[in-house]
Amino acid sequence: MTGTSAPEQDADEDDAPAAPGLARYITPAGLARMQVELNHLMRDERPRIVEIVSWAAGNGDRSENGDYLYGKKRLREIDRRARFLGKRIDRAQPVDPAAQTRRDQVFFGATVTTMNEAGEERTVTILGVDEADMVAGEVSLASPLARALMQKRVGDEVRMDTPRGAVLVEVTAIRYPVR
Repeated sequence: MTGTSAPEQDADEDDAPAAPGLARYITPAGLARMQVELNHLMRDERPRIVEIVSWAAGNGDRSENGDYLYGKKRLREIDRRARFLGKRIDRAQPVDPAAQTRRDQVFFGATVTTMNEAGEERTVTILGVDEADMVAGEVSLASPLARALMQKRVGDEVRMDTPRGAVLVEVTAIRYPVR
């Protein structure tokens, strides 16, 4: 045990607020995924681990009991993740991108195609902080790219500062999901 107090150990590092001024927007599908994960942790995973820990505790010396030690560690991980998800779900503001009426501008939930000066296209979807996945072409609403694209229209040029220097891109398409 280190010299840190219990409240410091329980603090969720990932629970820091998103960029100032950004609401906790999330798509209904993203919110549903978080709720499914929380339900799985609390209804399936946690009871299974509690059962293993109870069985392991009955085997005697706990100090060298791998099942007991690992189980207790896994329970802490589950509880930490459940607290994190619970807070995020409570604060979430679900927004359905399909309900967007101003489809000629980039807002939350838009799928935006841009073209750089070399003629290379890139398509990204702007989603909430808790649901964006760069590998799937999704960027967080708090990302520099999303902030630069906000309220732009097809034909608008956007200057982006990247690690390799400034890049100029043109918005070539904006799409929103259809109901």
